[in-house]
Amino acid sequence: MSDANKNFPLNYAAAGVRALRPYVPGKPLDELEREYGIRNAVKLASNENPAGPSPMVLRAVEAAAKTINRYPDGAGFQLKKSLAMHLGVEPRQLTLGNGSNDILVLLAEVFLTAATNAVFSEYAFLIYPLAVQATSAESRVVPANGVDHPQALGHDLNAMLAAIDESTRLVFIANPNNPTGTWLEPEALYAFLQKVPPTTVVVLDEAYCEYIGAQAVRMSLAWLSEFPNLVVTRTFSKIYGLAGLRVGYSVSSPAMAELLNRIRQPFNINSIALAAAEAALVDQSYIEASRKANSEGLAFLTEAVTSIAGVRVIPSQGNFVLIDLGRPALPVYEALLHAGVIVRPVGNYGLPNHLRVTAGSTVENATFLTAFSSVLDNLV
Repeated sequence: MSDANKNFPLNYAAAGVRALRPYVPGKPLDELEREYGIRNAVKLASNENPAGPSPMVLRAVEAAAKTINRYPDGAGFQLKKSLAMHLGVEPRQLTLGNGSNDILVLLAEVFLTAATNAVFSEYAFLIYPLAVQATSAESRVVPANGVDHPQALGHDLNAMLAAIDESTRLVFIANPNNPTGTWLEPEALYAFLQKVPPTTVVVLDEAYCEYIGAQAVRMSLAWLSEFPNLVVTRTFSKIYGLAGLRVGYSVSSPAMAELLNRIRQPFNINSIALAAAEAALVDQSYIEASRKANSEGLAFLTEAVTSIAGVRVIPSQGNFVLIDLGRPALPVYEALLHAGVIVRPVGNYGLPNHLRVTAGSTVENATFLTAFSSVLDNLV
């Protein structure tokens, strides 16, 4: 057998794909319990809503399950209609995705080639470099703010502007950012958009925007008429509690949406997910309750963890906190697993001394804090 055949199919894969390493999600609860023999573990690793979906969503899911022998509406007509009313946009400005992750990949597929580049910040969402690399485009990773900056580890918009050139087709900005929890004020973002060349598409990833407040939901959408190169991406996985159903969307100019829909896979959102997302939009009292609970959880975690000597918490506007341990985080992460608590090490983001911890329920937060304090006391 020739060397080429020995390495089939790797040698024949697209150049950008050959060096890719798969995205590794947070450890599932059942995996921890199976591997460690632990019961009643707590998962605070994946920024999920601890309240689960609203009762209105569960009723919609039950009703939709009766028709799963039929293909879903490939255009998502009803969900787009509901989203348009909720957001104050037109249905033709919307593109539906299998999570907002799907939209990010679609944007890379549409705009990037080996002759182009994409700009994003250091410590930004890992899907950005993965999506860019798969297209063989150049990733331009801009250094983040320093640790003494008010938005430590956050986006440096001036540095991002300086990285843009005539070959830049995409700029990814997460607001709030995962995994740091840092955020950008509207005035700074607007000034940034005014300076970006019209040939560069700005992708404003707002997966966590609902946690900032109701006003934030419409803030960036008001800029779409002025900036046709702006795309705003959102998800139902976070505050809406539908992470397991994978529903996301983007809002853009109609022309941009039409382009994205050319390569969007048919039936990329299943019928149960469509029904659940539509019901989730209706139950805004659930969203307000989730926002309030998250705010209280963040405050509790921030105050409690900050009181521990040698540990620092990065201020967050998401539903998680990033904790700087001041030492390698993996031993702490492993010890927490043995205590039945799953958090997220972020060494793969270039932050080997940090752990990301989701704001869970009152009981989950207290369980984490007890285990965390014990682990730090016992680790040398």
